[in-house]
Amino acid sequence: MAKEIERKFLVRDDAWKSNVTSETRIRQAYIAAETDRSVRIRTRNDETAQLTIKFGNGLLVRDEFEYQIPIDDALEMIGIAKGHVIEKTRYTVDFAGFTWEIDVFAGQHRGLVIAEVEMQSETDEPKLPAWLGREVTGDKRYSNQALATERGRPERVHAISH
Repeated sequence: MAKEIERKFLVRDDAWKSNVTSETRIRQAYIAAETDRSVRIRTRNDETAQLTIKFGNGLLVRDEFEYQIPIDDALEMIGIAKGHVIEKTRYTVDFAGFTWEIDVFAGQHRGLVIAEVEMQSETDEPKLPAWLGREVTGDKRYSNQALATERGRPERVHAISH
């Protein structure tokens, strides 16, 4: 069983852009979304797709299973998903031995920029880049599931705290 161990932060400024190592366009939606589990469909650059199943209420650690699926199946499932489709571009930046994923949202959540760092262990302590803002690990309002399934456009977009 795979574990997802990650910390999540709002992004303070664009200083990360000079160190980008990859860029991927992502579309994702949820076909099931409960407080302790979800089933997500995600496409990357309109070329590949995966189904992700997550379990758990943990703020830092959850069980995660991912499976490649045909892109045509993914597009059909996205069309019947709950809520709306999240559109974002994911950039990666290597910093002090960790790879950071910076999601720049488009569509309904345009203006929202979130950075995540995946860790091997709960005891990992990645050095935090200066371009990070407030930590939002465990704040459900910033989960992709909430962004896709909750109505409205809450204060998230302009909630960056220095």
